[in-house]
Amino acid sequence: MPPLDSQVAKVLDRQQPTDSDDEDALIAELEEDSDNATFAAMREQRLQQLHAELNRAKIQKEASYGTYQEIKDEKQLMDITTGSKYCVVHFMKPDFNRCRIMDEKLGPIAEKHYETRIVSINVENASFLVVKLGIQVLPCVLAFIDGVGVDRIIGFEGLGTKPDSFKLAQLEDRLLDCGVLERAKITETDERMRRQQKIRPEEDNDDDEWE
Repeated sequence: MPPLDSQVAKVLDRQQPTDSDDEDALIAELEEDSDNATFAAMREQRLQQLHAELNRAKIQKEASYGTYQEIKDEKQLMDITTGSKYCVVHFMKPDFNRCRIMDEKLGPIAEKHYETRIVSINVENASFLVVKLGIQVLPCVLAFIDGVGVDRIIGFEGLGTKPDSFKLAQLEDRLLDCGVLERAKITETDERMRRQQKIRPEEDNDDDEWE
């Protein structure tokens, strides 16, 4: 898929397309954000991109994109990873503090990145995949493109400058680098909202091994 025009992307990212059926309002905002001469020359192309992206968002919303969902069944998880263009899977245990922290950060990213299926699974429900993928330390986040693994985050390695603290944008950057997300969407407002809503302290300094 060719990259979106920058003005179209900016309008879509400011206003979640999965939450809005008012295409006229988005078109009006697109016109306001564009230089008149430039917009006139590219109007049809931009409108086509906007309509295509809105249609894609609606279809993917029906398939649970744009939500962070816990998958209970290992076979269902395999179907999701092989059936999705972009997929991120968090292998976790719900009683591990670091896994809860990762959950809290993957949730807002899933809501922003409706183009990528982002899910979690309790390792106790995925014994075959845990062995096949060699997962020993939690949290473990795997990124897949067309069913092929492209990145693995073990614990919080490679995230942030402190060993047990990282920002939403840093996790987004890591997933952008491997190509499983299409473009940066996390803003400072998203960071502030997450901190305000956050309940649990980030206080566990050790990766959690359960074997």
